[in-house]
Amino acid sequence: MEVEVKLRLMDSASHQKLSDLLSPFHTKTLFQENIFFDGAKSELSSKLAVIRLRFYNENSHCVLSLKAKPVISSGISRAEEHEEPFDVAIGRACVSEPWRLLAVDSSEILKRVREEYGVGQEGKLVCLGGFRNVRAVYEWKGLKLELDETNYDFGTTYELECESLNPERDKKVLEQYLEQNGIRFSYSDISKFAVFRSQKLPN
Repeated sequence: MEVEVKLRLMDSASHQKLSDLLSPFHTKTLFQENIFFDGAKSELSSKLAVIRLRFYNENSHCVLSLKAKPVISSGISRAEEHEEPFDVAIGRACVSEPWRLLAVDSSEILKRVREEYGVGQEGKLVCLGGFRNVRAVYEWKGLKLELDETNYDFGTTYELECESLNPERDKKVLEQYLEQNGIRFSYSDISKFAVFRSQKLPN
């Protein structure tokens, strides 16, 4: 189970101000490309699940994920997540020809997709497309913070994320920090994938 605090920043100015404040604690910046897949008959999405290939820094490495049963409330997100490293060249080939994913026998994720979700009985996967994300990572007061600028075809969103074992406590710490520095925010109430599927920015 992945548990994260997710706070949506209201605009690019808020994102830039927070980036400037956190700059002494910056550890790395990741350029991510996220591509999603489902069964041809929506076998995954009908059960609140999705497959994702994430490419880092163009083609430096790739991660295959299965996310399922997401719940987000008051800025705290909980979801089942299973991740595996994935060959970049095979990943790129799968974007063009999604059926190739089901032919990867070494993946526990894809085995689960075939057996638990019934995808592949007819050999059909579809690529849903995706979006790009620039993620700045910080080590701040014992927390690993991720400041995201997510670029969709229909606009850009900004979000502060923090994976947490004590999300209520950490959310309060982050809220106080943002409020003290006059940074406008709200609780995220929808995942990036859900924003992508809706084809419109959150209100």
